[in-house]
Amino acid sequence: MAIMRHLTSAAEGERLKARIRSWARQLGFTATAFAPVTLPEVAVARLMAWLAAGCHGEMDYMARSAAQRAQPRSLIPEALCIITVRMDYWPRAADAQAVLADPTRAYVARYALGRDYHKLMRSRLKQLALTIEAHVGPFRWRPFSDSAPLMEVELARLAGLGWRGKHTLLLTREGSWFFLGELLTDLPLPPDAPTGAHCGTCTACMAACPTGAITAPYQLDARRCIAYLTIEHKGPIPLELRPLIGNRIYGCDDCQLFCPWNRHTRVSPEADFQPRHGLDAAQLIELFAWDEATFLDRFAGSAIRRIGHTRWLRNIAVALGNAPPSPTVVAALRARLDHPSALVREHVQWALERQLAQTDDPSARPS
Repeated sequence: MAIMRHLTSAAEGERLKARIRSWARQLGFTATAFAPVTLPEVAVARLMAWLAAGCHGEMDYMARSAAQRAQPRSLIPEALCIITVRMDYWPRAADAQAVLADPTRAYVARYALGRDYHKLMRSRLKQLALTIEAHVGPFRWRPFSDSAPLMEVELARLAGLGWRGKHTLLLTREGSWFFLGELLTDLPLPPDAPTGAHCGTCTACMAACPTGAITAPYQLDARRCIAYLTIEHKGPIPLELRPLIGNRIYGCDDCQLFCPWNRHTRVSPEADFQPRHGLDAAQLIELFAWDEATFLDRFAGSAIRRIGHTRWLRNIAVALGNAPPSPTVVAALRARLDHPSALVREHVQWALERQLAQTDDPSARPS
């Protein structure tokens, strides 16, 4: 291939890497680094132990693809280098902690307030690959962003894009509010070196987790994680965890919100990541009233759409059960008691009982 003729020395490789970083910046990527295609045995062992302990919950696809996750070359056998990128997504939005403190409002993870990042990230990575091709000639490449069995955080860590925080997310001195993406290539580029970790003795993320899902430093039990429960989990939310969810109806950001490295987060310039439909501080009652057609229309092009209207109502019902007692809330819940989905009905009934148990109006209680 043409690329093989151009890279005749390590210095040539480093010069090309510098150019790729420049092209990536022009496409909106905050940082770019280069990872090896072979993962450390210790990282693979951690993944297998986590799966064996059942910490992945109902995410069976993670167990099915475990062998692929351990071997990036399963996606491109000829792969020699993985270009890893990050893109900031923190939006201009209502103050996150203020929304969490208002139990009448719905908290949506900040990454999901705008358009779905998967397509945007892969599209930009494709543009990056085409730019590289225009300068060095054809090469094999495939773009990914949370869309393939890859150990994204580990690859980014190996490349020095950041370090793994105690909440298990990638962390940098600029914080953690970013998406990760990968471009698997057969470019013979040398990998970058990992960076040091800078969490020290801090355990703010662990203390902040509402459900205790961070069971130890660098260990997450997805079965207790609000992001898992409100997005990946398809069945009833465990009764003992419902009160701990508060008003979080899609995902959870607490471990990041309380991380000291996120104190000076920069707002993303990407228009697609900015809030749509007032979702950054919407009233729970308002969102609970959406019928399925409204849900599908409002969330066209959104990551939220994939959970479907039924789980959307399930999640909001839990939040309404945690809201202060209100005749308006009680009326809204009663209006959903005959919903076609047994899953929705059960969560609505739970929420209604929570509301009525707190009311001082005897006439509001069931006879």
